[in-house]
Amino acid sequence: MPSATTATELWSLKTEDPAQVEQLATVLACPLTIAHLLIQRGLADPAAAHTYLNPSIDDLHDPMLMLGMSAAVERIQRAVAASEPILIYGDYDVDGTTATVLLKTAIERIAPKDKPTQVRYHVPHRLREGYGMQTTVLGDAAESGIRLVISVDTGIRAFAAAREARSLGLDLIVTDHHLPDEAVGIPDALAVINPMQANCPYPFKHLCGAAVAFKLSHAILAAAAQTDEQRSKLKQALIPSFLKLVAIATIADSVPLEGENRVIAALGLRELRNPVQPGLRALMQVAQVPTDRSPSATEVAFRIAPRINAAGRMDVASDVVELFLTRDPAHAAALAEKLHRLNDDRRAIEQQALDAIDVRLEALRSLGELTPACLVLDSTDWHRGVLGILASRVVERTSRPALVLTHEDGQAHGSGRSIPGFHLLDAITAADNTGPLFTRFGGHAHAVGFSLPSDRVELLRTRLESYGLPLSSEVTSATAIECDAELTLTELTYELTNWLERCGPYGIGNREPIFITRNATLAAPARIIKDKHICLDLAQPNGGPRLSALGWSRSTDWLARCAELTKDSRIDLAYRLRAKNNPQYPGLELELIDLRLA
Repeated sequence: MPSATTATELWSLKTEDPAQVEQLATVLACPLTIAHLLIQRGLADPAAAHTYLNPSIDDLHDPMLMLGMSAAVERIQRAVAASEPILIYGDYDVDGTTATVLLKTAIERIAPKDKPTQVRYHVPHRLREGYGMQTTVLGDAAESGIRLVISVDTGIRAFAAAREARSLGLDLIVTDHHLPDEAVGIPDALAVINPMQANCPYPFKHLCGAAVAFKLSHAILAAAAQTDEQRSKLKQALIPSFLKLVAIATIADSVPLEGENRVIAALGLRELRNPVQPGLRALMQVAQVPTDRSPSATEVAFRIAPRINAAGRMDVASDVVELFLTRDPAHAAALAEKLHRLNDDRRAIEQQALDAIDVRLEALRSLGELTPACLVLDSTDWHRGVLGILASRVVERTSRPALVLTHEDGQAHGSGRSIPGFHLLDAITAADNTGPLFTRFGGHAHAVGFSLPSDRVELLRTRLESYGLPLSSEVTSATAIECDAELTLTELTYELTNWLERCGPYGIGNREPIFITRNATLAAPARIIKDKHICLDLAQPNGGPRLSALGWSRSTDWLARCAELTKDSRIDLAYRLRAKNNPQYPGLELELIDLRLA
């Protein structure tokens, strides 16, 4: 039997100097496998490895290092002192809604109890307003007496909105993380806070929007802390509490989980154990995420984040802000249940579109046309709220970057997702630079959003094909499975999983290790579950309990090959190692990536 998957032919396995591995393992008192992984990640220095394994709040950078921070803090302080009303201009996804909550909470905390500051917020409607700051909203704000507007997770390319704000007498503070337009620069605002902007000395550049808003929140809270007791409370209680939402946004926004992002995610996940805030607790309950332990990054990404995003995709995202601000458990439960229902609606709509996409992809494969480095798929039937998810699914199915579009009133609206090695924003920027194409676009290396006239979609497809063809070989090679170490089944222990947990959370930039075990014996025939999942029982050489290896949502070809496996078949496996979270069924299990006959 050949490889059980047609997507890959190669398992690449890195090797390290055994003497160096043993030396680091001795210093850290860790298993050799962990020392091997650390060296692979460029952490051969024991001090750097120790910091990586033990992230702490002291590893967060000083927010005042960010360009524009001083001016922003000073203006907010003046607004609070004068009890000026403030408008926070948010966005409708996880990143934008959590950023809105964080900044509103921080500003209200520094206001005197006898002179509270009115902090309003506007979260745009995805379909009626779309992404970005709208001049009409700014006009309404000015008429209502607002004089300070703070954007979160948006604004770095809002040149027209910035000009409108200035003409209306509004002070605008932009906080964002998306890439600026290098040709034009940054908007004309009182302050622009974005580590990606030119000349910003902040040492870590890849924060999500909520993390940038958190940095502003941290800065104003630190400026308001006047005593040692207040500074201690800020460090020991307030900042860890804020990191819960920042971690959710960091994981949901798919920014690299390395450097400061990994510190934020690790500390925030730790704080999510037994949450006190009614909305967060209710959301975790409807998402079936236990509250008696810290959730994993996977649980955040696939259970919590989709329910937050569902509000903006299917209805109004302001429900999310209200959920995280309310102190009423009954109201929180109702809002969480609403998000849960919206997520069910989203899944049904997504599945309908995916069925159509799968048919189209299969047709492209049969015609030999699944070759461009970037795919462009469009339809009039697809819901704008699920385009980003659909793009991610296409990437998963094809290992190629993808743009997915829908049409409405002569305009095509789209989202794109990419793979390592293909900078998606650079690609669509190059397509636009060839000649005007988009009415708006923005994003970063891994994700973009855009709109353009419907009659230009074919032109977009042609330009991206021209841009991507020279990169096709790189895109194809990216499908090889990068494996980290070769282990025997007897080396798979709870101690190893505990150390692997300390190396997390995992994501882009800190991928979860993949291990290889060769010549494993099946203790029973392969089982197919629900016509799409595979389950293997592996016999331990020492006669110990069977180990389960599970492969989720596999292709028909995958399942057909695995169905040929019988008891005593000997196979080589590539997998991720897991400790089961269910206390009623303890043990270890393998998440199957690939397998071959030994």
